[in-house]
Amino acid sequence: MAKEPTDNSAAKESAEAKQTAAKKTTTKEAAPKKETSTPKAKKAAPKKVVKAKEEAPVPQETAIETPVSEASVADTTEDVAVKEDKKVSVEDTDAAQAEFLSSFNWHNYQEGIDLIEDKQLDEFEKLVKDNFVDTSDDDVIEGEVVYMTDREAIIDINAKSEGVISLNEFRYNPDLKVGDKVEVIVDMREDRTGQLVLSHRKARVIKAWDRVNNAHDNGEIVSGFVKCRTKGGMIVDVFGIEAFLPGSQIDVKPIRDYDQYVNKTMEFKVVKINHEFKNVVVSHKALIEADIEEQKKEIIGQLEKGQVLEGTVKNITSYGVFIDLGGVDGLIHITDLSWSRINHPSEILELDQKLNVVILDFDDNKSRIQLGLKQLSAHPWDQLAEGLKEGDKVKGKVVVIADYGAFVEIEEGVEGLIHVSEMSWSTHLRSAQDFVKVGDEVEAVILTLDRESRKMSLGIKQITPDPWTDITSKYPIGSKHSGLVRNFTNFGVFIELEEGIDGLVYISDLSWTKKVKHPSEVLTLGDKIDVIVLELDVEGRKLSLGHKQTTDNPWDKYEKEFAVDSSHTATITEIVDKGATIHFNDDIVAFVPARHLEKEDGNKLNIRRRS
Repeated sequence: MAKEPTDNSAAKESAEAKQTAAKKTTTKEAAPKKETSTPKAKKAAPKKVVKAKEEAPVPQETAIETPVSEASVADTTEDVAVKEDKKVSVEDTDAAQAEFLSSFNWHNYQEGIDLIEDKQLDEFEKLVKDNFVDTSDDDVIEGEVVYMTDREAIIDINAKSEGVISLNEFRYNPDLKVGDKVEVIVDMREDRTGQLVLSHRKARVIKAWDRVNNAHDNGEIVSGFVKCRTKGGMIVDVFGIEAFLPGSQIDVKPIRDYDQYVNKTMEFKVVKINHEFKNVVVSHKALIEADIEEQKKEIIGQLEKGQVLEGTVKNITSYGVFIDLGGVDGLIHITDLSWSRINHPSEILELDQKLNVVILDFDDNKSRIQLGLKQLSAHPWDQLAEGLKEGDKVKGKVVVIADYGAFVEIEEGVEGLIHVSEMSWSTHLRSAQDFVKVGDEVEAVILTLDRESRKMSLGIKQITPDPWTDITSKYPIGSKHSGLVRNFTNFGVFIELEEGIDGLVYISDLSWTKKVKHPSEVLTLGDKIDVIVLELDVEGRKLSLGHKQTTDNPWDKYEKEFAVDSSHTATITEIVDKGATIHFNDDIVAFVPARHLEKEDGNKLNIRRRS
């Protein structure tokens, strides 16, 4: 009866030993894989690793010992078959135990790590890689704005915590809002408060050049923030790069106030890149020109002479005004601005002023368009009073002075010319500036009036009486007067007796005794001399004067003093081949032929200087 429990106990222990061997075999098969996966297991430790039980493996020798009762030993002869089976089972258990111990991972046992299959580790690592960002990398990361304060933006980059960026880095994008995607780079994994600090500016710089080059190559439109003005243009932040915007590339029309564009976000086109010096040039004008070019084609196709269009003053020059017709520029010449004479277009127009103009002409390809402004109003000559006629007195303002005369505006757009000869009764012509200057109010008489050709000639000397009307009573022949030397000629000198009365003194009437070759030898301009009226031609307005006639003729006295065969003392001043020149006094000069130069003793006369 004692054998039955012994047999049952032995059978039970044999079954447990087999089960333990099976587990050991499973452990042995997993152990080599675990060794290769140990590093991954460490990386996944925060979420996947669990602590192993603190139980040490039970030595198999103890586990496989089978306690045999004394009763069973006594009955061994009766249970030979059972013992044979038991012996085989013990041998198998010993082999499994030896294999388990040789492959057992004591490191994992000491660390308290349970074994995890490679497949699970791979899945875990894939989840970490797909859902979390490695903040130790220097790569550009795309994040999402999840919250904004007055000074900072909170960015989610799928890391363990959100990062912060100063709003100063988004000055170029004032419309930044929650939900926007932005590119960032980890600037500091932890600051002193443990906060993850990101940088948008650095991320933009990293990718800026690629974006700028792509925008330039593909002709893309980029957005930029105008930071400040500089010499010749503006500095623009494009993708974090400081680009130059020339003043001529801001708009199609000249810019007078650059400051109006500072701190504004605008669209640009990259027109030039200098890779050597890292310079970028952008243009806003290029975008406007593209739109204007389409409008220009449409406008040019509809142009007709005489057509009235609305335009804007684009530029003012000394010779005219350029008008923007909505993509097409035309020129109003200064003479087509007003019927009145103006000195500069700025007198009647200003920049950005809107006005209607008429098309006067254009070339074959319509690239040059001539416009007119004054043609939109009636010509002032058409409104000139019908009663105005020649001989009438008019008043006007001097608007232009030329060498030949002055233009006087008597009504707006109606001018008359006063020739310099009609400014004074004097026959001695002078410059018009000697009589009038621009802006003077003058009174004149209409000399000629041609309404068809729209021309008028005026005179101001006609306002005063003609001094020649009573010339015979004022300057009778033989009367003596004083006058001013006004002008020299080769044949004489003009003497002004009064305004409008000039007389000529011939060179032969300047001196009784001196042989004058030119009037300037004895007179200077402005000298006041006495003259005698010798001749008077009222119809020809000519007056002949004499200066030597104001004194007695010395030859009447010398005729008696230097009679034939009279003796005198003289001084030889010059000897030539044909004779010698001698002086008796300041008035009398004589010539002695060579045959009369010998003395009675045969000696010839020589020059003797006066002491």
